[in-house]
Amino acid sequence: MEHRRKVPNPLALVVLAWLLTQPLHPYELGRRLQGSGQDRHIKYTRSSLYMVVERLERAGFIVEQETVRDGQRPERTVYAITDTGRTEFYDWLRELVAQPQEEYPQFAVALSLLSLLAPREAVELLRKRHEALTVKAEETRKLMQEAIDNGVRWIFLVEERYALAIMDAEGRYLTELTDSLTDPDYIRSWQETFGSLT
Repeated sequence: MEHRRKVPNPLALVVLAWLLTQPLHPYELGRRLQGSGQDRHIKYTRSSLYMVVERLERAGFIVEQETVRDGQRPERTVYAITDTGRTEFYDWLRELVAQPQEEYPQFAVALSLLSLLAPREAVELLRKRHEALTVKAEETRKLMQEAIDNGVRWIFLVEERYALAIMDAEGRYLTELTDSLTDPDYIRSWQETFGSLT
C-alpha cells in the first residue's frame, strides 16, 4: 500500500533534493530548477514554489536558517533541510524509483472515448499527434546531444532519456492504432454502431 506523504507534491521532492546540497532561499531554488532543466518535468509557479516551501516547513522537513538581504533586494529567508526531511526525501525517492505509480494522463481519457470519432477523423487527429510527437522527440534528442557535447554526464540526462523512450513507444503505438482504425472491418462495425450519432 502506498505511503501517504505529508507534502505529496513532486515539487517538494525536488526542493528537498536541492536543500540536501546546501541551504537556499525560494528565489534561488526557482533559479536552480530552471537552470537544471527540471522545470520541464515539474509544473510550478513562483507562488506554488513558495507554498510548497511553507508546507515543508510546517511538516518539519525544513527549517528557517537565516534571513539575508542582498543590496536593495527584499529580505530573503534561507531554508535548511532537517534530519526528518532528509529521511523523507530518501524514503520517497526510493519508493518512486522502485514502485510504479498510478498516473492519469489526459491522452488515456481521450483514447477511452476515441470510438465516438469517425474513423477517418480519428486517424487524421492521431497522425497530427504523431507529427507533433516526432518534432518534440527530435527537440529532446537535440537538447540531449548539446548537453553531452557540453560535458554533461549521462546520469544527469536519465529523465530526458526516459521521456524520449516514452515518446518513441507512443509513436509506435500511434502507428499501430492508426493502422487498426483504417481496417475495413472496423470502419464497417463503427458505421453500424455509431454512424447514426454523427
